[in-house]
Amino acid sequence: MQLKKLLQSLGPGLLFAGAAVGVSHLVYSTRAGANYGFGLIWLVLIANFFKYPFFEFGPRYAAATGESLLKGYQRLGNWVLVLFVGITLGTMFTVQAAVTIVTASLAAHLFGGFDLMVWVGILLTVCSSLLLIGRYNLLDYLMKFIIITLTIITLITVFIAFSNVQDPIDWTQQFPMEGLGLTFVIAFMGWMPAPMDLSVWHSLWALEKQKNTLGGFNLKKSLFDFNVGYIGTTILAFFFVALGALVMYNSGTEFSPKGAVFAKQLIDLYVTTLGSGAGFFVGMAAFITMFSTTITCLDALPRSMARAHSLLVHPASELIEQENKQEASETPRKYYLGWLLVLVLGSLVILNLFLTNMASFLMLATSLSFLTAPFFAIANYILVLRYLPIAQQPSKGIKVLSWFGITYLFVFCGIYLWSLF
Repeated sequence: MQLKKLLQSLGPGLLFAGAAVGVSHLVYSTRAGANYGFGLIWLVLIANFFKYPFFEFGPRYAAATGESLLKGYQRLGNWVLVLFVGITLGTMFTVQAAVTIVTASLAAHLFGGFDLMVWVGILLTVCSSLLLIGRYNLLDYLMKFIIITLTIITLITVFIAFSNVQDPIDWTQQFPMEGLGLTFVIAFMGWMPAPMDLSVWHSLWALEKQKNTLGGFNLKKSLFDFNVGYIGTTILAFFFVALGALVMYNSGTEFSPKGAVFAKQLIDLYVTTLGSGAGFFVGMAAFITMFSTTITCLDALPRSMARAHSLLVHPASELIEQENKQEASETPRKYYLGWLLVLVLGSLVILNLFLTNMASFLMLATSLSFLTAPFFAIANYILVLRYLPIAQQPSKGIKVLSWFGITYLFVFCGIYLWSLF
């Protein structure tokens, strides 16, 4: 009974985990282990540590005010909301195309039967149908099953990998700060544990959870849910680094820069090294990881664009939220359906025209995510300080960490931009 109550109390935090564990974990964390062994553990630590406050502000703001971060951005000025729309439009199609093609590649590798683009169509159709039929509630239930299954399979896989280690593990940390090494570090930071705009998605999911939860989804419950998802996501990142380090590092294999090919290489190498049983577990973990990211992105990107669209087109009507916060928190269905269709069609166009260059597109998207992170960090910080009552604001420790986090983001953005010239 206690476990059932615990699972019922969770939701947006697990959706956050589902969106986060895709490219950042399966592709970048595993590749970090494959290329550097355990040498980039420091990067996983600092990225998750310094980004924590800005992701936490999403559910905090939603629970305390009954409105999303997007409405908060509008309070700071329409230009802030327009900037968010511009950033999202610049990356949404590439992001959705990238995560879908990796998922499709894994499906084709594991199950066979169809051409790659047919698998893309199947996945987008299945995910869209689930979202249209079940809406938020189905996504909520589905993600609980996916994250629990993923965690169990990943634990089994890491245990198998560690049990086959014969040589001492080298924990020496590495700091690649030039050339392709720096490019990889910035891309990894951009999506570790996730792009910063996931804080916006989380605030929207928190409002949906609040609307669909008897007894409400108050600040305490919302932050507990977030911390479960965030800490779980961080732990899974270490597991995926370990997978790459224990099996792929110093294996002599030339790893592809393309996420889909890299994922298949990961499975093949596990089959060769540890046997078909381990290969099955890795394959299923990889597929479940990417499927969770595909469906959560397919929900969150249209949901955030629909909400922003509604706020920009009907700003005056949104003032009713002081009188009826629940009604004001809903995203208009017609806008959601429209943006879902735009995202699916746009992703298919990207894949048909630029499939051979997806690795470059993904690197560009992750780099842009990191370069735009200071915007989201500062905007979220201002919102919780300006519009939340003192009792619902973050602690002094979190506020101090926010300043260190903003400094960290600007420093590494500066290093990356300096390296381009």
